[in-house]
Amino acid sequence: MKLFTFPVAPNPTKLAVYLGEKGLEIPIQLVNLVKGEQHRPEFLAINPLGALPVLELDDGTHLSESLAIIEFLEELHPEPPMIGTDPVERARTRELERMIDLGVLARVARIVHNTRSPLGRPPNEAAAEEDRERLHGALGHLDTRIGDKPFARGETPTIADCTLFAAFRFAEFGKVEIDPGCENLHRWHADFRQRSSTGAPGS
Repeated sequence: MKLFTFPVAPNPTKLAVYLGEKGLEIPIQLVNLVKGEQHRPEFLAINPLGALPVLELDDGTHLSESLAIIEFLEELHPEPPMIGTDPVERARTRELERMIDLGVLARVARIVHNTRSPLGRPPNEAAAEEDRERLHGALGHLDTRIGDKPFARGETPTIADCTLFAAFRFAEFGKVEIDPGCENLHRWHADFRQRSSTGAPGS
């Protein structure tokens, strides 16, 4: 297998953290989004949507969408479990991951691209402000839900942590403030960023 990816971008970051937590190594091929390499014909032949990440399977076919790739790899490598071990636990983990992806990561990404887009998209402050307001509410709900748990879902890391860390990292990159009043989230981030899966030195 081979992974087409680009550092810092949110969905590739989500997948990279997942791979780190699982202890999986997949050869990578960088596709530079800033240079527009995702729009080159050779990459569009792989993913016509021009998005990352993309996993090339052993038969030469390709799988796109970070969550689909994660679910595929989870079935191949079920230990340690990153989604759950029974139907209810898996459903709760997927529920939380979707809340984080849609409510936090996607809004952070839109704010970044509407203010200081690394891809050169034109700014739209009105749209950015609307997402800031909605992000505030999503963060407050998530802060309460995480509480004092060591990980987003409880005692062990899950895909929800991978998505949440990707949101924090892109927020840092794009200078998007994560409400300082969300003390549980900031405590979680300070702890989780020390894990080797995030690239923390010496962890």
